[in-house]
Amino acid sequence: MSSTNYDGQIHRDYAVGRALHTDQFQLWMETFAKSLPQRRPLNGLDLGSGTGRFSPHLADAFGPVVGVEPSTGMRSVASTESNHDDVRYLAGSAENIPADDEAFDYCLMFLAWHHVTEPDRAAQEIARVLRPGGVLFCRTQFADLMPNLWWLRHFPNGWEADAAMYRTLEDDLACFSSGGLEPAPGLVWVDEPSLGTKKERLDQLRTRTLSVLHRMSDEDFTAGVASLEQEVARDPDQPAPTHPVTLLVMTKPA
Repeated sequence: MSSTNYDGQIHRDYAVGRALHTDQFQLWMETFAKSLPQRRPLNGLDLGSGTGRFSPHLADAFGPVVGVEPSTGMRSVASTESNHDDVRYLAGSAENIPADDEAFDYCLMFLAWHHVTEPDRAAQEIARVLRPGGVLFCRTQFADLMPNLWWLRHFPNGWEADAAMYRTLEDDLACFSSGGLEPAPGLVWVDEPSLGTKKERLDQLRTRTLSVLHRMSDEDFTAGVASLEQEVARDPDQPAPTHPVTLLVMTKPA
């Protein structure tokens, strides 16, 4: 499979293809708040902020946010479509975070960790920029805990291709721990609400903004969409099935 080029077409479609509903954002803010101190404002880092789908919500809920994103195209969309008085978008990466030591109360990585090419270095960088007691929220998947996505079974070798992008939970826990973070509370399962109807989900998948779809061959993508269309056509207004998703919560010792 090829890597994901976020400076190609994908950054133009990302906001539509990866859009979340209001109740989903509300759930995530409530989930993060459970592991954060009650004082406000907090200084937040949205690491791998993409087109800025989470940054404004984090700023509204907790305080000023710095969004760090390596893709020029994604940052360009964020600065125009997700601008917010308490959000700044900067060039950088998980391995090279443009921030001082102990600058943030928390760091969010939402489905961005699997793009990191030097995870050990990134874990050390995240620990460096977190204050003592600071929290990392890493919404990711794990090769040994992959969900059985209802739509992915339509794509040839879809499950195997998806799992290949991730490491095991044990590997990621060891990586973050060696970088200076500890699991507190560690793995959390979140019951995320539905993204909408099956037809709405199909329309999003057609944008090909999910990493696994972007990396598979054109032939496999076309075949998968055609197969998925047949299922959706039988009941397009049926709510898209949901499944619990994994969030790794790590803390920098005080």
